[in-house]
Amino acid sequence: MGEEPPYYSTEMGAAYLGDSRSLLDRVEKKSVHLVLTSPPFALRRQKNYGSWSDKIDPDSYVEWFLEFARRIYDVLVPNGSFVVHLGGTWIPGLPFRSLYHHKLAFELCEKIPFHLAQDFYWYNTAKLPLPAQWVTIERIRVKDAVDPIWWFCKNKSGTTYANNRRVLQPYSESMKKLFKRGSYNFGHRPGGADIGEKTFLKRNRGSIPPNLLRISGTESNSSYLRFCRQYNIEVNPARYPVAVPEFFVKLLTRKGDVVLDPFAGSNATGAAAERLGRRWLAFDIHEPYLKGSQLRFRTPQQIGLVN
Repeated sequence: MGEEPPYYSTEMGAAYLGDSRSLLDRVEKKSVHLVLTSPPFALRRQKNYGSWSDKIDPDSYVEWFLEFARRIYDVLVPNGSFVVHLGGTWIPGLPFRSLYHHKLAFELCEKIPFHLAQDFYWYNTAKLPLPAQWVTIERIRVKDAVDPIWWFCKNKSGTTYANNRRVLQPYSESMKKLFKRGSYNFGHRPGGADIGEKTFLKRNRGSIPPNLLRISGTESNSSYLRFCRQYNIEVNPARYPVAVPEFFVKLLTRKGDVVLDPFAGSNATGAAAERLGRRWLAFDIHEPYLKGSQLRFRTPQQIGLVN
């Protein structure tokens, strides 16, 4: 970042206030291993995204976001990854989904060019039954509780630093019983697979997770939220729980790698990177969000909120 002073910093990373386009231009090319972000969504009913609030209409969203994506591509190392979490939206007055986030995924591959490594889906177990008109009033749709998370790689060969051994999950009780029994229902499957008698009986450190991430979005008791309310600091309304970026930081980077979030908000990405021993950079254009995000790393006394 040259001589650009950070808004705040830790031993592992630094947060900067400003437009991410200009800040990305100051990042050394091919120096970042993972760009992981949850940008403002293209919502019809606006949330307060600070200075981005007039930029997130679904009809113009793709072209707006590509300005950032081109710069993100340039700062990534050849084997780097780009992970973007986007919430969906509905067409006004109709029980139909907008396709803006699918259009964005397509354009990121066609115009940048990224390569779609895998699609993930965050199942937010705490989501309300929305949109109310179609779910709780007319009851013609079910609760919208899943957000897509797109993982793109830069290298056209698909080579990245991914390793699913870093995100293994505890074995289920049924799997533990299978190990104990020592036999499996082997043979041919309707889908064409031929399962051997001992195929799934090798004990590893855990099971490989699916691309459906079951993580609650509730943060009602987090220290970040408590401190922001206590000291009257504006809370980012669209923050995701630290467990979401933590999964991708583990999967896609190694200790000491650099993780960057160009729409940091409450800086959950930086908090996950710091916790896991990765270096990080966080950018945001809205100062109150960065001010509050310090509370993930420091006490109120350390940032001058308490005399």
